Amino acid sequence: MNVKPSKLPLYGALAANLAIAIIKFIAAVISGSSAMLSEGIHSLVDTGNSLLLLLGLSKSQKPADVGHPFGHGKELYFWSLIVAILIFAVGGGMSIYEGIMHLQNPSPLEDPTLSYIILVVAMVFEGIAWTIAYKNFSKTRVEKNFLRALRASKDPATFTVLFEDSAAIMGLAVAFLGVFLSHQLNNPYFDGLASVVIGLILAGVAVLLASESKGLLIGEAASHRTVESINSIANADPAVERIAPPLTMHLGPYEVLLAIEVDFQDELSATEIENAIARLEAAVFEKHPEVKRIFIEAKSITAKRVRGTL
Repeated sequence: MNVKPSKLPLYGALAANLAIAIIKFIAAVISGSSAMLSEGIHSLVDTGNSLLLLLGLSKSQKPADVGHPFGHGKELYFWSLIVAILIFAVGGGMSIYEGIMHLQNPSPLEDPTLSYIILVVAMVFEGIAWTIAYKNFSKTRVEKNFLRALRASKDPATFTVLFEDSAAIMGLAVAFLGVFLSHQLNNPYFDGLASVVIGLILAGVAVLLASESKGLLIGEAASHRTVESINSIANADPAVERIAPPLTMHLGPYEVLLAIEVDFQDELSATEIENAIARLEAAVFEKHPEVKRIFIEAKSITAKRVRGTL
């Protein structure tokens, strides 16, 4: 089974965010709402982010070459880091700036009816995009706890969209509350405050995404369950005396590098060890198709050569 990151959540988020950004900007111009302008900026940034992740996904699937013998899988992790930076700097920064400017120079809102309608429509679109991403995420999750499963995911194409859409839904709720309070209490400061809160939400999500992307770029190990399973497969082979803890690293969302040091039974011949290595590789590949490359170091071969020279 050749598992690849799905583009469906990204296409869903791209279509939703582009449509929402347009109607939010229209509402912001008509109503004069700072919170609506911040939400428009947010959706525009999310639209660009979806395009960047699609670019990263495309580049990550390029085949290995001389310059990149292990492939280009980490391209996706690089672009997810760029997305986090954009969310923080453009989305969060501009929303906070717009909110502060509105607080310093408050202006009363026009009729908020259009803003209410657009915010509700935006919530529906964002909810659909979030549902698509969540269903795709659920197909590959191994942890029952949602937050732990999200943190354990190695696929930025999925967890970035979930983070973004979750932030968008929270931002829409804050914007709705800001417009409502500003209108009902005739106090435009609530609208500016809502814009600042939206910016802080985006900044918080950006920090989480940057942290996840950093770990993946540095080189994260496969899940604990995968490592334990590989350990069990190796120790179950009759030719194996013991093994060192398997070393794994994600080269992409569904592409794992495995290095394992095996101490084979001393009485085995070189041919028997070769056959055992082939068995181990076949067993790991069958149980864990995400493991694409295996490097096995046979300790007993080295030990026998040393003993033979004495």
